Amino acid sequence: MAFSSHVASRLEEQAIELPSWAFGNSGTRFRVFGTPGTPRDPFEKISDAAQVHKFTGLSPSVALHIPWDKVDDYAVLRKHAEDEGVALGTINSNTFQDEDYKLGSLAHRDDRIRRKAIDHHLECIDIMDATGSRDLKIWLADGTNYAGQDDMRGRQDRMAEALQEIYDRIGEHQRLVLEYKIFEPAFYHMDVPDWGTSYAQVAALGDRATVCLDTGHHAPSTNIEFIVMQLLRLGKLGSFDFNSRNYADDDLIVGAADPFQLFRILVEVLRGGGYGTDGDTAFMLDQCHNIEDKIPGQIRSVLNVQEMTARALLVDREALTAAQVEGDVLKANGILMDAFYTDVRPDLAAWREERGLPADPMKAFADSGYLAQIAADRVGGVQAGWGA
Repeated sequence: MAFSSHVASRLEEQAIELPSWAFGNSGTRFRVFGTPGTPRDPFEKISDAAQVHKFTGLSPSVALHIPWDKVDDYAVLRKHAEDEGVALGTINSNTFQDEDYKLGSLAHRDDRIRRKAIDHHLECIDIMDATGSRDLKIWLADGTNYAGQDDMRGRQDRMAEALQEIYDRIGEHQRLVLEYKIFEPAFYHMDVPDWGTSYAQVAALGDRATVCLDTGHHAPSTNIEFIVMQLLRLGKLGSFDFNSRNYADDDLIVGAADPFQLFRILVEVLRGGGYGTDGDTAFMLDQCHNIEDKIPGQIRSVLNVQEMTARALLVDREALTAAQVEGDVLKANGILMDAFYTDVRPDLAAWREERGLPADPMKAFADSGYLAQIAADRVGGVQAGWGA
């Protein structure tokens, strides 16, 4: 069957931002693995990210991480991105790779260190002004490893005060997006461990402060789609960091571990008005490719998101609501499962061809010779990776 005009047109609304750091080297706690052709600077990262959009049509923007992606002239970087067919997107701050932040950043007891962390975020906002970015995304490594190490309430108060100063600096058309994570690098408590803490902090800041949901940042058995529903209901789901996990924050290819979970999340995104032109929820990938090639890994991820979005769009909402009203448990579940089990890949291939895109983006990229080209061209210099 071919997609209905409604489904086909809704698929055109999809945009999935790519993380610049996914194109650099990454690895395990034991080793960071290098690959031929890895980007050496932000310009080469953006060129690689542009390949994903070229072959899928799904990724029109690239997020930057500061200071990893600092350049002398952001107007030049912005022009380079535009020439490659993409835009510069979310600016991500970094307060987890500086010696001063060993015991925290925005929640730190030391006024000097807290001031340094605030000033870093103000610098990020200056970069947003130069790149035309809308979102400042903040993930804090702040927390403690031992009971009694610090006063948890005091840390919340200091963090709230620091976030307020940062929020007051963002522009009228910009947003502050606060990410949460249940553990790591702190193991007794994180200062922003869950969606409730993030929500409490951003709700106190104002309308232009929202929550970022990373799909890998939850305890096992957490019902993530419930969190999605609740944040959309409250008008505070600012963005997604899509990845996949088996155990913890694995940062695997999206949908690799549990494609049904990805489907369920997207069902709630559609239901809650968080998709495309319905709302302001931004889709972004956040993953590291430890053993697989970077560009094909990102292509696979965005295609997985697109496939599960297509399946979620096939849910017969009218029939589902009727079954729910009737209290027909099996019928309601069956309607959802029918959509999930539908093989939409042939229809997506046809949908792409109708729009001048390759039916099989993975094969088309592999056949393009781009990986061999950058391996030959990018000789010398220092490959980008964690911290660069």
